[in-house]
Amino acid sequence: MSFPETHGHDGHPGVRPPRFAAWLAEPMLRNKSVYLKVAVAAAMINLFGLVVSLFTMTVYDRVVPNMAFSSLTALSIGVGIVLVFDFVLRILRAYFVDIAGADIDREIGGNVFDRLMRIRLDTKKSSTGALAGMMRELETLRDFFASASMTALVDVPFIVITLIFIAVIGGWLVMVPLLVVPLIVGAGYFTQPAMDRLSARSMREGQQKQSVLFESIGSLEMVKSANAAPLLRRRWLRAIDDHADSSLRGRLVSTIAVTIASSGNSIAYVGVVIVGVFLIASHDLTTGGLIACSILAGRAVQPLGTIAQLLTRLSATRTAYKQIDTMMQTAPEGPTSGALHPARLQGAVEFRGVEFKYPGAAERTLNGVSFAIRPGEKVALLGRVGSGKSTLLRLLLGLYEPQDGLVMIDGTDIRQFDPVALRSQMGVAIQDPVLLSGSVRENILLDRAGHGDEEMLRVSELSGSHGFMGQIANGYDLKLADRGEGLSGGQRQSITIARALVGNPSILLFDEPTSAMDAQTETALIDRLQEELAGRTMLLVSHRNALLRLVDRIIIIEGGRVAHDGPRDQVLAALQRPRAA
Repeated sequence: MSFPETHGHDGHPGVRPPRFAAWLAEPMLRNKSVYLKVAVAAAMINLFGLVVSLFTMTVYDRVVPNMAFSSLTALSIGVGIVLVFDFVLRILRAYFVDIAGADIDREIGGNVFDRLMRIRLDTKKSSTGALAGMMRELETLRDFFASASMTALVDVPFIVITLIFIAVIGGWLVMVPLLVVPLIVGAGYFTQPAMDRLSARSMREGQQKQSVLFESIGSLEMVKSANAAPLLRRRWLRAIDDHADSSLRGRLVSTIAVTIASSGNSIAYVGVVIVGVFLIASHDLTTGGLIACSILAGRAVQPLGTIAQLLTRLSATRTAYKQIDTMMQTAPEGPTSGALHPARLQGAVEFRGVEFKYPGAAERTLNGVSFAIRPGEKVALLGRVGSGKSTLLRLLLGLYEPQDGLVMIDGTDIRQFDPVALRSQMGVAIQDPVLLSGSVRENILLDRAGHGDEEMLRVSELSGSHGFMGQIANGYDLKLADRGEGLSGGQRQSITIARALVGNPSILLFDEPTSAMDAQTETALIDRLQEELAGRTMLLVSHRNALLRLVDRIIIIEGGRVAHDGPRDQVLAALQRPRAA
């Protein structure tokens, strides 16, 4: 995943993002009360662990030598109560961690998705699969912050308390676990650089694998018809091999750290027993004290093992965080503050000296384009393939920003508008219509407030969609597959036109809207649209002369410049003269 230089919250380059970004910190702070409960539960569990070791020592040193069964009964009742509370607290701790994780997951997931939807297309340098792979890394963040291993941080202070207890009971016996602690901490510390590198590499190669998969599935019909499967299979296997190699190395390094921590636990236990025997022989320690110290030694070292596991996950989490934070810190489309939300656009459009080049392109697509369209005027943009016609529509939608010049609606630079509010007043139908999975009703209305079945039926009649949807048993509840597979190209275009007409938008942008329709269907559509378009601004890109009946004016684009601009009949007549000559 690659993005341009890092931006701060004000959108200026060179400002480094905060070490712990607000999009992650704020949801966590809002759940601080839940994490506080988790910390209290973890603290109580640690204290109960000390009680169990003291119970063991008392039984061996006091009860067994004196056969004090009444004392054993009292101690058993007390430790039984402790164990019940320990059980309940462990359940509650896991429950609270899950609650916090769910809240954080929902809020962070919503924020990241919103930012993804508002990403500027000129900063989108990664494939769809790579972006999807990056979004999947949200699960890595959630698993880390919603994991019980986070409570290991609460256990760290109790390592000191446990070591103090060992020193009080066993004296110099405390040196055994003290010597093991640096071994475990050092293993986690020295494996971190390797883990960071391997996590970043594994994530990058995992996203590459996702890219191949998304491309293959999304273009399955082309892959089959063009016999592109061997090429994609080679890419897929190469991506699998690369990802498997980095993952294997990462797991190996992680296993080393975790295994050293596990072995350290055993070393501490065995070491305490061995040294304890000599202390018993010198009458400096009782048998009960040795057993209690061996239990406590395990409890002192065990959190370090959990910390070692946490550190191995931290590398993957840190890499995921950097990837997502890079996207979150890039400037979104639209103004950062004070965006305009027009109640209703009049429909005046103006391009003034617009220069534009696509990211990575060698040549400019538009070179000083200037023209103005009055409210309610209908204009066709004609020209050869690659002349810049569709680019003009993209700029008007605010999908890209010009490098120079102004794109204005109603006399206002569109960069001052909120992009969502602006596009809500535009109807758009493109040449390659993309339908979402779900019902036809959802694809037409798009969950837009204030529009129901009455509006859906109206625009479906206009676009011609009702002609084929009305004959299907489940009609507008028909569930579509991705991109509307199962429908013909013309049917998909009809549904897209219906979507564009919902709510009577002030401005309509049509880019080859009937390219997949037959002549009869196209003619019927044009007849229905002529009355519907009255009083609304329309920009039409088309190579089909029949659609020119809908326009009053033609602008011809050649080489990114306006070559001709005038009334429809006058421009068409001018174009016919050279042919006649």
